[in-house]
Amino acid sequence: MTAATPPSSSVSFDLIVYGDEVPGLLALVCAARDYRRQTGKNLRTLVLSKGNSQDDLGGHLIRGRLAYLDRSHIPADIRQSENIPAFGDPVSIYKEFLNRAGVYQIALDPSKANIALRNMLQEVGANLINNVQIESVIKADNKISSIKLTNGSTFIGKHFIDCTVNAELALFAGVQKLRGFETFGLPDSELCVTLVFETEGLTVQRLKDIEFAYLKRFTNPSDTLAQNMINIAAGSNPTVADRFRRELLDAQGRLRNMAIGTDFIDVTSRALSIAYHAFRGRRLSLADSGAILDQGNIAILNPNKDRLAWNALLFFVNSTQAEELARAGAKPIPAMLAEMAFVERFFKSFGATAVKAASELYIRHAGNVTGVVDPLTGAEMLSGSVPANEALGTFSYHLDVRGGIHGLGAKAANKGIKSISFLTPPTFNIGIRHALVKEVPNLAVISPGSGFYGYASAAGRIVEYNVGVGQGVGIAVSLAQISDRQLADVTNLDVRKVLETTRQLTRIFGKSHAQEAKRMNEFEIGIA
Repeated sequence: MTAATPPSSSVSFDLIVYGDEVPGLLALVCAARDYRRQTGKNLRTLVLSKGNSQDDLGGHLIRGRLAYLDRSHIPADIRQSENIPAFGDPVSIYKEFLNRAGVYQIALDPSKANIALRNMLQEVGANLINNVQIESVIKADNKISSIKLTNGSTFIGKHFIDCTVNAELALFAGVQKLRGFETFGLPDSELCVTLVFETEGLTVQRLKDIEFAYLKRFTNPSDTLAQNMINIAAGSNPTVADRFRRELLDAQGRLRNMAIGTDFIDVTSRALSIAYHAFRGRRLSLADSGAILDQGNIAILNPNKDRLAWNALLFFVNSTQAEELARAGAKPIPAMLAEMAFVERFFKSFGATAVKAASELYIRHAGNVTGVVDPLTGAEMLSGSVPANEALGTFSYHLDVRGGIHGLGAKAANKGIKSISFLTPPTFNIGIRHALVKEVPNLAVISPGSGFYGYASAAGRIVEYNVGVGQGVGIAVSLAQISDRQLADVTNLDVRKVLETTRQLTRIFGKSHAQEAKRMNEFEIGIA
């Protein structure tokens, strides 16, 4: 990989990737590899990164330290019928990335991932420029012809990939974007953002013991101090306090202890959250308090099991704030860092020797582009999405809107819709057509900001899925370059044939949940 020096004059590339999120970088690798396979020549490629990739490369997974990977989770009945493991059969480029980064199951060490990405880019001769800001995008015949940066540099390209969460390049190119959850008629509502932090010196066993002690106390009605802590976290609301107490136990009346895996921990109770919010003297409510310590997804990052990465500190944002954060390089604002100082004090009181926040936020979602070749809805995901004979892979994930979509429940109630919950996880086939922009036919958007509609962004925002899309788009770039076509003209079937020829096609097992898909379709239409 060449660290390009911004020139005073323009330079031409075959493929320019804007942003350095993992799906976009791996899409570039796939494009370059397939082009070399088919032509024996090198694809001229460039990554324009907004981040300080001199330190770390790889967006929110790496600089945002989101070490707990959201993996494809295949329902038990499908695993049994298809005879496949819990994480299914990821696309080949993702398998390679995980292997190179030393991932066992869930935990991704950001330092190892950074090295893996840099090596993969170097092997295909990619150029990289960091700390960039777009001044303008020049178009010809509706296609992007070049990107001009604020430092005066101009880069000409034939094909472009935008892998930013807010589809920033697409916006500069004139593509329209729906704000927040405008597809639900809630343009101001947005998913929460996370400031991931790491703790050192706090072992898994110590953490388990701390949680167990809180669980015992919170479920003891005679422990007046513990009951007062619950009341503080509940905002002195008896109904909420009773719900918190009930949810500390499972359906069999047992304590909800954390689930500990080989390299991860799933915190299944609010015990630690209640303790933190009592310590803060603030209600455990994202909308009311603006920040919560949620039930954590924790990655175990070293063999001693005392270096833990926490996806747990959530901040409430509206769509305008999410967009502003994304534009500003996902840097946490002072109020977030102030909350992080309380988190540090809290965990050090239990024996943590260090508590360190990531340099960038994990921004889950910041609107969705319109004008793509084939938008993807939540109903289509529940129907299995792309037909099996065109599919490029299969992914399964629950429709997770962590922290909730503010105002959705109230709006549904006003429209007479009784439930906004869809608990069946879609197991759906991967395609690329929702990522290809019809109105700017040499541009693909591979991110949570792709052409998702309704609940589709809940599963569509996950990195593993977007890497599958990215692998397909990368091959589409190669095909478009060789045949002098536009990206928007490349089909799923075109890409599928390459995957079959190169023996990279993974298992296809998308499933239709017809009744839930029908209910979802009615919801997505009725709520707008």
